[in-house]
Amino acid sequence: MQWRFSHLVGVVAAMSFVLTGWSTTSAAKSSTARSALSAARSDAVAAASTLPLPRQNGVTLTVATVNNPDMVTVQSLTSNFTNQTGIKVNYVTLPENDLRNKVTADVATGAGKFDIATIGTYDAPIWAKNKWVVPYNPLLNQLPAATRTAYNLGDVFPTIRDALSYKGQLYAVPFYGESSMLYYRKDLLSAKHLTMPLHPTWQQVANVAKALNSGSMHGICLRGKPGWGEVLAVLDTVINTYGGRWYDRGWNAQLTSPEVKRAVTFYVNLVRQYGEPGASADGFTECETLMATGKVAMWNDATVAAGFLEDPKQSLEVGKIGFAYAPTVVTPKGSHWLWAWSLAIEAASKHKQAAAEFLTWATSTQYVNLVGSSKGWVTIPPGTRVSTYRNSKYLQAAPFATIVLKSILTANQSDATLKPVPYKGVQYVDIPEFTGLGTRISELISSAIAGRTSVSSALAAAQKDAQQTAIRGGYKKK
Repeated sequence: MQWRFSHLVGVVAAMSFVLTGWSTTSAAKSSTARSALSAARSDAVAAASTLPLPRQNGVTLTVATVNNPDMVTVQSLTSNFTNQTGIKVNYVTLPENDLRNKVTADVATGAGKFDIATIGTYDAPIWAKNKWVVPYNPLLNQLPAATRTAYNLGDVFPTIRDALSYKGQLYAVPFYGESSMLYYRKDLLSAKHLTMPLHPTWQQVANVAKALNSGSMHGICLRGKPGWGEVLAVLDTVINTYGGRWYDRGWNAQLTSPEVKRAVTFYVNLVRQYGEPGASADGFTECETLMATGKVAMWNDATVAAGFLEDPKQSLEVGKIGFAYAPTVVTPKGSHWLWAWSLAIEAASKHKQAAAEFLTWATSTQYVNLVGSSKGWVTIPPGTRVSTYRNSKYLQAAPFATIVLKSILTANQSDATLKPVPYKGVQYVDIPEFTGLGTRISELISSAIAGRTSVSSALAAAQKDAQQTAIRGGYKKK
């Protein structure tokens, strides 16, 4: 544990050096010259290199994945992998909620419909414990030494690796990592003589949303779509920063506590008063589209959207968007999440070694450079590798890189609440029952956002459900 902490501090220090430089003028000039030369050499080597992979002709893999921009990109570039290895790849692309349901059913029954599943930090340790997925390291070790060296697993952030591990074994490999942050229209704030702090409070965000809200421009977009990974992902960070929690240390549900009531009431009122119409049906994808097409003035959500919003091929608002850290209230703890959409090999797959080759290719530095050179550096999969944040081409293209990096490195799943709790997780509770519990409670919250029920009624029902879940799961003793 101590080694991990010191290693993380070292990573933060290294990133601070890369992104901010030294304080003295002479040191800065010397550092800049050395960094530029080093970065240029590093970029040239990375751009020229191809990950060495053995051929396995005649194998076809099936990958279940979520329908977001980064996953669409990998599909468009997979022919490079097939040409090199002879391994064909079929994709089954689904909305987030559908993906969770179908993939969970597949691994739980051992049906083997998919060789590779796209899962997150919540799923990986639970699925590993259930033996639904297989560890990655042994399969990586069967690949040639040149492949392992070029892949450089140690380049992946330790916070992300730890979140995807179980009993010291890595069970999923991160395709991209993310935290959460605030996006806002700089031009609209400037026109109203408003400013957004780098570290805003939720009240400041609400004040700006009110000032910018109009018939043609909605003040903010917030998720309201049912799903524990949809509306609850953002709302849980609000609950955390208000000082709330799901359970106390004795597994007594806390969803009707004053802190949770204040947080949920604030969120529901904000989106109802100044948010997008029909918010109860909007999730990440819908809000991303509204922000990219100039329909909303602000959006608090996943950091992975930053590259999309700055890509002229996908966004109409390039150069107009400002970036800030996720808003806080009484504590910064749990105000921003930690997540990684990752690739895992199902235990029922008949092509595990070929699947390991695909995982290695799709999550490598070489793949990152392939995306950068072919699609644009602002669009590369972020948040997984130290080398990404030392890449001069990416840093030049990504004005949000510092915020994303620091948000990912400071998100702490083991210390995400003001008061002590018996679980891990920022935007979820790390128990198997949370998929059902979170989904049911998200439906109550979505109903409150739609105006079909009150916040008090929704939380009363949520409290009862959470308490019963803790008892049925054996966490809370009667």
